[in-house]
Amino acid sequence: MTFNPHTAEDREAMLASVGVARLEELFGAIPERVRFPDLQLPTALSEPEAYRRLTELSSRNLHGMANPSFLGAGSYTHYVPAAVQQIIFRGEFYTSYTPYQPEVAQGTLQAIYEYQTMICALTGMEVSNASLYDGATALAEGALLTVSIPRKRTRVVVAGSVHPHYRNVLATYTSGLPLEIIETPVPTDDLAVAADAFDAYLDERLACIIVQYPNFFGSIEDIAAVADKAHSVGANLVVSTYPTALGLLKSPGELGADVVTGEGQPLGNAQSFGGPVVGILATQQRLVRQMPGRLAGLAYDSEGKRGFVLALQTREQHIRREKATSNICTNQGLCALAASVYIATLGPGGMRRIAELCHHHAHVLAEAVQATGKFELVNRHPFFNEFVVRAQENPKVLNQRLRAAGIIGGLDLGEHVAGMDGSILLAATEMTGPDAIERFVAVASA
Repeated sequence: MTFNPHTAEDREAMLASVGVARLEELFGAIPERVRFPDLQLPTALSEPEAYRRLTELSSRNLHGMANPSFLGAGSYTHYVPAAVQQIIFRGEFYTSYTPYQPEVAQGTLQAIYEYQTMICALTGMEVSNASLYDGATALAEGALLTVSIPRKRTRVVVAGSVHPHYRNVLATYTSGLPLEIIETPVPTDDLAVAADAFDAYLDERLACIIVQYPNFFGSIEDIAAVADKAHSVGANLVVSTYPTALGLLKSPGELGADVVTGEGQPLGNAQSFGGPVVGILATQQRLVRQMPGRLAGLAYDSEGKRGFVLALQTREQHIRREKATSNICTNQGLCALAASVYIATLGPGGMRRIAELCHHHAHVLAEAVQATGKFELVNRHPFFNEFVVRAQENPKVLNQRLRAAGIIGGLDLGEHVAGMDGSILLAATEMTGPDAIERFVAVASA
């Protein structure tokens, strides 16, 4: 069915307004030989034929739910319970974005409120928003949050063990601001930044120190010691975290974090070849007025009935742009809802069990690859579900061999981190069972 919103008279009036007689004149800047190419398209397919064709094309993709995957670095192959999709696909949730009218959006507001509550429990923070675009932008917003407080501190120090993409996004976010962004050297030797690496930057100019937990290389650093360093000069500690790990590890809040950010993709959101995903941002109560994005609150009306509202609205859509905490920050509410359903479905026991499996499978994998004699473990500190190995074989060639065998290999660190040629970042989740590890070892050691 063809739908054309404009009548012939409408089109004539618009063409006359721009001073041309025919529609074709608008394309005069395009060389005539390529202006109207003969596309030689195949004949139209019926719906069943199109379905079969698209299914055949999609089957050529490798993805973590159908193929063993050892690729992490911020996006992980976790199983999403069927209940998550079943619930978020309900019409009242599936079409919602931001509940501006609380009187007709109590269900969505309550779901957002529950998300915030569970994120606070997971991170050890007092306040969470709901939510940001992804882990990288959440980290940038978390850093900006600490320089917005009245003291106007302008120095941000980032550990070299933070994800390089996250550090790049932070640089982009702050490029037009009067801030000093300092990165400590990348710890290519032992893959962890020691707390004393920040000593040279501890003064009244310091707004925050940023670390990752576990870090980009999978290592678990001494977060509490870094927190003490930051707090000794009145600065804040921003921790970017992997939420699945918090089912087993101490929360950043317990270790002294002031702001916690993270990538929420592992919480019920499929990898989907890159997104959409969900950024986590949680803080202590004292920083709530600097927090960007949506913040749902619980309130009571004059009759004592409970209700939910958007509180402390700090977005440019609600107040003057120059007064807003952020001018671009809020992601699809559906992603936060998926995280809510995922956490509620698993519960504390389920979250811990998933974390235990990730940790166990990673350590089994590490032992197995070292036993081949073709890989050397680089991590010198405890790791959760990711670790780095040096390979005798070129990582690119190895990954090509793995792909040919239907296996998604690890991240070639030489393409992302200077001085780490020949190193591979391997990841394991609850989906990386003994069979997957056995297949990986068989191909990698051949």
